[in-house]
Amino acid sequence: MKKLSLLLVTLMTSGLVMAKLPAPTPEAAAAAALAKAKADHAGKVGNYQLCKSQNDVANKYKKAGAPAPAACANPGPFVAPTAAPAPAAAPAAKK
Repeated sequence: MKKLSLLLVTLMTSGLVMAKLPAPTPEAAAAAALAKAKADHAGKVGNYQLCKSQNDVANKYKKAGAPAPAACANPGPFVAPTAAPAPAAAPAAKK
């Protein structure tokens, strides 16, 4: 019974204990964007390699007169995304 009541109290108060994380720094946000871009490009490269291997197998077993498999789109080399610099805030005029 004590374990059950302790569990209920813990579950009820767990929402109050959760702290809000601070906003990421610009450097952390840039690093996260770069990591996301690299992961997206890796996925495109993987899809390209899969497409090429599927086309090789399809060409190997293709019957005469059958259409050729669709061409694969090469994603090219990874290019890091460029972030536009934030405009500098104009200082407030003192009166």
